[in-house]
Amino acid sequence: MTHAPTLPAMFDAPALGTAHGAASPALRRPVIGVTTQTLHAIEGIPDGLPESWVMNQRYFRAVTMVGGVPLMIPLFADDLATVRALYEHLDGLLIPGGVDMDPVNYGEPMRPEVGRLDAARDAVELQLARWAIADGMPVLGLCRGAQVINVACGGSLYQDIPAQLGTHLQHDCYPTRGFTRTHLAHPVAVTPGSRLEAALERSSVQVNSMHHQSVKTLGEGLAITAVAPDGVVEAVEGTGEGFVVGVQWHPEVFDADDPSSKPLFEAFVRACVEYSERR
Repeated sequence: MTHAPTLPAMFDAPALGTAHGAASPALRRPVIGVTTQTLHAIEGIPDGLPESWVMNQRYFRAVTMVGGVPLMIPLFADDLATVRALYEHLDGLLIPGGVDMDPVNYGEPMRPEVGRLDAARDAVELQLARWAIADGMPVLGLCRGAQVINVACGGSLYQDIPAQLGTHLQHDCYPTRGFTRTHLAHPVAVTPGSRLEAALERSSVQVNSMHHQSVKTLGEGLAITAVAPDGVVEAVEGTGEGFVVGVQWHPEVFDADDPSSKPLFEAFVRACVEYSERR
């Protein structure tokens, strides 16, 4: 199987001389907003540490690996005007994994199985996702990020897969349960003809799995494009022309040459380049 050339070559500076003796400008690298998480929303963080916004480095490295320029988005939930000012500089939006979403965001009472919450992150990510989808800005959601896309479009979530679905398949393969982050938990079937299939160039992939929530009611303007063997939704994408893709796994943890993860980031950044050129 062959893939398109590695993206950073698209952004290399060309030779200084041209036939007319003038220089040609290099293609501008797209700026990708990467949302953050409130430090104290993470279990085990001491109360005495300063209030901070944090995010796993792997998301940023995955963006730069394919030519993007990552920009950390602070969680100014009480100052959305500042969030909007940051948004105006973006060519794409990456929503990473993290803690559970508060069910209040999709109109349901909270079940006892729901874990840690981050209200500021919910507010900022939902607003960013809605702005981006409305504007046609490319959006890539990973794990929690796929759930944010669904809720932003009016969908809902299963708050706990074991309690509500009773599946035999384990989806919560967390490091705290003894699994590595690269543990391939199960396969997913990818919908033929989908944007996800076009990016991965395959109809089935083995994925890691670190979640206990998943799509319940599908959001408006979305389609399910990957499912696990037990029927749990593993990917959604927008049905319009814009790049809106959310996958329930964590492709950012794998090596740069992994055939089932890097192509997804490449497709996302290509879409960001195209969006930037249309602006």
